[in-house]
Amino acid sequence: MLLDDMIYLGKSTRPEYLALKYGNRHGLITGATGTGKTVTLQVLAEGFSAAGVPVFAADIKGDLSGVSKMGKAQGWQTQRAQDIGFDDYKDDVFPVIFWDLFGRQGHPIRAAISEMGALLLSRILQLNDTQEGVLNIAFKLADDEGLLLLDLKDLRALLVDIQERAKEISVRYGNVATASIGSVQRALLVLEQQGAENFFGERALEIADLMRTDRDGKGFISILAADELMRAPRLYATFLLWLMSELFEALPEVGDLDKPKLVFFFDEAHLLFDDAPKALVDKVEQVVKLVRSKGVGIYFVTQNPVDIPEAVLAQLSNRVQHALRAYTPREQKAVRVAADTFRPNPAFSTAEVITQLATGEALVSVLEDKGIPSMVGRTLIRPPSAQVGPILPEERRAIMANSPVAGLYDTQVDRDSAFEVLARKTRDKQLAEEKQRQDDDLAKEAKTQRAERTYDDRPPARRASTRQSPAEAAMNSLARTVANRLGSALVRGILGGLKRGR
Repeated sequence: MLLDDMIYLGKSTRPEYLALKYGNRHGLITGATGTGKTVTLQVLAEGFSAAGVPVFAADIKGDLSGVSKMGKAQGWQTQRAQDIGFDDYKDDVFPVIFWDLFGRQGHPIRAAISEMGALLLSRILQLNDTQEGVLNIAFKLADDEGLLLLDLKDLRALLVDIQERAKEISVRYGNVATASIGSVQRALLVLEQQGAENFFGERALEIADLMRTDRDGKGFISILAADELMRAPRLYATFLLWLMSELFEALPEVGDLDKPKLVFFFDEAHLLFDDAPKALVDKVEQVVKLVRSKGVGIYFVTQNPVDIPEAVLAQLSNRVQHALRAYTPREQKAVRVAADTFRPNPAFSTAEVITQLATGEALVSVLEDKGIPSMVGRTLIRPPSAQVGPILPEERRAIMANSPVAGLYDTQVDRDSAFEVLARKTRDKQLAEEKQRQDDDLAKEAKTQRAERTYDDRPPARRASTRQSPAEAAMNSLARTVANRLGSALVRGILGGLKRGR
């Protein structure tokens, strides 16, 4: 039943296999909640890992963590194996590295602000065109002035610097409105409160750490703890898009290989495209088209095919479609879209069967020889070999302690970057201004002292003598005598007049 260079998916009217050489042609796993998407994802992850292909997958509910623990052949698993004649079925365990943007349920994952770029950061901050323009100016200015943008405080410090130099920068790069800078700062604050300060910074994730194999030749399954991350869906979607872009930028062209170098599962894929601007959708389409030549396969996991733009959907060659409900017009449209993407099988109506599939059943169509899609088959998916369901917290901690990346990312590094450079620049400016004030005060004081010394150096004025000569004394005495006599006469005349009047 198990074949080399093939991943066994289950059985329809025949065994259904995914050829490893077409694993980089991307894929789609869809279906309503509770129809078996997570089990299908685990089956594929186990299959790639067993073939020596590293896997990266987001774990929304924590269920995928069970792949790190030996299975115990639960009743439904052994029954499913018997139903499809899976004689090679056995329990197994797979090497796992746990990751977490918040560093709680896995090793921290970080990226520099500059690696994220203005487009993705604008998406996560929900900026309008004007605000995105400010962000583009900030990134351009950082490049021109050699400023490293590593974390949120670097970007905030740069925006403050831009505001202070708005007139100069507007001449060089275009108008920078203070209100727009304030809006970006507020958006950064919201992002920080969602926990993004744990993601932006260093040590930045190295792609090579996602592409490890163990001593037995199995590919490591990197599992991103996404249950808490889902509370910040834009951060989740932007991170995964950044990761896809990094894979595209970092890996060399390899063409078609016997098996992929890495397979990437993007669960809750609709979050990437909800309210996404056209520029972002175009970027996703570009990455999906070109990353195949780097040996990377991308598999989107979502509820409805209509969640994926048509331009992207056309790039997804390997399809697993679980049951869909068709009660509303939108759900009926999703059924039609899903049915139309399969190569028809004359034995049944694809659109009808999609609504009739039981849990664990799926319509499967994959690339066969010469890259031609197989005829769609109603398939009972094989059971996983590892544990189905989450592991215990202490089991997770033990795996993290013995992980090949233990200690590499656990401590954040704060290099000399824009924040420190601009802080020194501000401090030097303040010191220069303070020195100038001191020099001005000293100059003023010196001028005052010079003026006082000039006044004190003038010759003193000659004072008139208060001593009288003998002649002056005699004349003064005569004058006083005459005045006294005249005064006595006047008094008598007045008194006499008064006396006569009585």
